[in-house]
Amino acid sequence: MPDHIELIFTDYQLMLRKLKKPSYIANMERFRREQGHLIDEMLAAVRDADDEAEAIARIGASFAARTDEAFFAGRKRNGRKMADLHFFMIYYVFPAILLTEEECAQRFCDGLKDAWNAGFGSNISYTTYENLCDTFRNKIFGIF
Repeated sequence: MPDHIELIFTDYQLMLRKLKKPSYIANMERFRREQGHLIDEMLAAVRDADDEAEAIARIGASFAARTDEAFFAGRKRNGRKMADLHFFMIYYVFPAILLTEEECAQRFCDGLKDAWNAGFGSNISYTTYENLCDTFRNKIFGIF
């Protein structure tokens, strides 16, 4: 598990603003370039573990706990910030994990999602980068 996992959320607020397909594509490329090593470290720990399921559960719980400590440090969770973190996980972290095409990526996303939901009392899910890109519209009624 990377020491400073909160770095995965660098510029998360900026990357969630004015999301349109071109900006999302550029943001994802940047995210993978700048933070991909953190995802690679987590996946390597899962891949190299003797017990994959235990490693996924441990890394997922640690990820959620460290994120909570980095952003809330025992204080009451701010609803807006929490929503932004959820969206960032859905739009960037999970799709970036799946884009690695590692054999364990899907199982890791399942475990990370479960740990995140348990740690934050939420009910988020995830999808692929391709599915997210397909949901963006380039024009609305041919105007924008």
